[in-house]
Amino acid sequence: MKKILLFLFLIPSALLAQKTTLLKGIVKNSNKEVIEKVSIKYGNVGTTSDSKGKYTLRIPLNKKITVTFSHVSYNTLQKNIYVTNRNSIRFSPTLQTKTENLKEITVKDIRKESSGVTKISINKVKNTVGPNAGVENVLMTLPGVNNNNELSTQYNVRGGNFDENLVYVNGIQVYRPFLVRSGQQEGLSFINPNMVQNIDFSAGGFQAKYGDRLSSVLDITYRKPKEQSIAIDASLLGASATFEGLFLNNKLSAISSIRYRDNSLFVNSKQIETNFRPRFTDLQTFLSYKLSDKIHFNFLSNFSLNNYNYQPLTRRTRFGTVADPLELTVFYSGEEKNNYLTLFGAFSTEYKLNENLKFTATASRYNTQEEEYFDILAQYRLGEVDTNIGSEDFGDVQFSQGIGSQLNHARNDLDALITNLELKGSFKKASTQVDFGVKFQQENIKDRIREWEVIDSLGFSIRPPFHSSNNQPYEPFEGELTPFQNIRKDNTVEITRITSFAQFNQRSFWKDHEVFYNLGIRAHSWLVNGNGTTSTRKVIISPRGQFAIKPDWEKDMLFRISGGLYAQPPSYRELRDFNGAVSIDVKAQKSYHLVTGMDYSFNLWNRPFKLTSEAYYKNLSDVNSYTVDNVRIRYRADNVTKAYAYGFDFRLNGEFVPGSESWVSLGYLKTEENIDNNGYISRPSDQRIKFGILFQDYVPNLPNLKAYLNLVYNSGVPGGAPSYANPYNFQERLRDYRRADLGVSYIFVDTNKKIKNGWLSNFKELSAGLELFNIFDIQNAITNTWVRDVYTKTQFGIPNFMTGRVLNFKIAMKL
Repeated sequence: MKKILLFLFLIPSALLAQKTTLLKGIVKNSNKEVIEKVSIKYGNVGTTSDSKGKYTLRIPLNKKITVTFSHVSYNTLQKNIYVTNRNSIRFSPTLQTKTENLKEITVKDIRKESSGVTKISINKVKNTVGPNAGVENVLMTLPGVNNNNELSTQYNVRGGNFDENLVYVNGIQVYRPFLVRSGQQEGLSFINPNMVQNIDFSAGGFQAKYGDRLSSVLDITYRKPKEQSIAIDASLLGASATFEGLFLNNKLSAISSIRYRDNSLFVNSKQIETNFRPRFTDLQTFLSYKLSDKIHFNFLSNFSLNNYNYQPLTRRTRFGTVADPLELTVFYSGEEKNNYLTLFGAFSTEYKLNENLKFTATASRYNTQEEEYFDILAQYRLGEVDTNIGSEDFGDVQFSQGIGSQLNHARNDLDALITNLELKGSFKKASTQVDFGVKFQQENIKDRIREWEVIDSLGFSIRPPFHSSNNQPYEPFEGELTPFQNIRKDNTVEITRITSFAQFNQRSFWKDHEVFYNLGIRAHSWLVNGNGTTSTRKVIISPRGQFAIKPDWEKDMLFRISGGLYAQPPSYRELRDFNGAVSIDVKAQKSYHLVTGMDYSFNLWNRPFKLTSEAYYKNLSDVNSYTVDNVRIRYRADNVTKAYAYGFDFRLNGEFVPGSESWVSLGYLKTEENIDNNGYISRPSDQRIKFGILFQDYVPNLPNLKAYLNLVYNSGVPGGAPSYANPYNFQERLRDYRRADLGVSYIFVDTNKKIKNGWLSNFKELSAGLELFNIFDIQNAITNTWVRDVYTKTQFGIPNFMTGRVLNFKIAMKL
């Protein structure tokens, strides 16, 4: 009976097998990765793919069917199949990732826009190509921000100088070295882009919670890691390695990064032939420990060592006009050895009393130890170039109108120690927020200056300015031989500061219009002890305010206005005059700001765009005028100058290419100063026109191949006067600054492109590319070298050109 039942059961199966066959295959995506749990069916018959993407489906013979492959993450695929024999067939489809156009839901937090703060994406920082890759590199593309020195991370904002910008990292103010003279000496910026999470920048009219400077504020926040990873970047200019992770049951987050940079690639592209290898090293660590939901401890440290060994050999520069070209040839001997050691540590405690009130206490210390030693002899020849095309000596120097030498000597040492204790609080309830704080700061500076310069022309020593002239060889001179410049000073300065602020912020509605405003006030008291002399204690009060309204209009627009009194009590650099003497009674520079702006968000080509425009005016008093030589600022330290600055800025940013944000910037600036009532002249930072483009693109058929273009045009600034000269006699402008940098990179792995098999599966991110700096090899000048014509007593300003075209290779990975 059992055998009969088994026979009867097998008969339908055999009949069915004679009328069907098997469809087999493996389902993959466009990246050749297998797809699990794909639904494969025809009619009411179906199956699913396994973990290896394999499937088997029985289909009928001699019948046309449609097999459907579907998955929630991929586009559905249908395949028409007609089979006439019982041999199994194979079909391995490739499914495309599903892209759905959802109705756009935009959630905006416009509090930063209402306060005039520009928020910069960290991805922009990583992708922007430039000689100094980092946050400052992106700032140079913004309107109102200028810098004609690609080797420097310093920047001018709306007519201010380098010392007028505030920089914060995690709410702690950071500083730059005191003795740096040129951009190629600076090395690495304090801000490590590999550790950054948020970047906020304000070009003027900023809130009272920030410090006392005249121009801008850059507010950086380092991230708290949420996973363990190692990121490595390497190029011909240096390398960096960043480690981050969570420890102690995720209570301790740590991120640490070490960087190394070698600027030889850039320096070798300049006109001066050198034996030069500048090396810069930097190590930073940020730790955050969560003791409880209410108490957090944070620690930030930085160690930086810059070794600058410079041995110039020769230089050849042609300048002048086509009709009257001149050539400067210089032969050098000697060398320069500079060392900058920086140590920084900050410990802070965050205490959240309740949902509305929190406090932050911070103790920090910054120490810089700087050595500037050099003995460099420059022997020069200034000659007229033969412009006769038919001449055998065409292009050669045919007549020397100036021959001489210049010997520069320095043994300068500086040790600065800056200590800070600060307590800040914030009370927030509903749409109201009150911020307040108090800070104690002490600065101890020891400065030893031994610096002189001797200028010789045709064997006769040139007398210093404002001394009796030396008219040899036509008249005998029996006076004392005196260096052209000679500074010998020993300064010991201590500055004690107490600052405080209070700020009220409110968000409300006026009818159907959204309104934001804040009112704040700062107080700054300081006392200077210098070389055994004590100044009187000075106090400055700085009220500030901002107002913004977002009308309930169909068009997405925001209007704002801000202003107030901005004061800059002097730092040690501002207390020291041209001759190295310290004036302890220098007053705070003051500036009345008025800034108006508008943001207009709209769609163009069905993509989001935003136009930001601002107009500003600054009225400055008690100005401490200065001269600039490369990046070295030398102050008069006398407060006898008044000045003004005004202009407007525009920026249009959006997706010029779908999926990639780019922007175009345009700015106009005019700033002048009146030194001791001698009349208004252009300030050293009077850069009238600024135009910048930051553009990103990709190859449509190869979206992982991306290109980045960084283009900047700045009109020329006054060429600067020799430190001993009257600036009213030196108002000629340097040539316009023009520069274009191009980067091309291919992304092998990133968050949107994961590889599960092969050696690439070991990486979370991997990219490689080429960078071409100064594409058109334009000669940009940052300052002048002043050479004397012994016959006419004329001083020629020979432009010091910056870097030429440079090709760099880089690779970035994250494990």
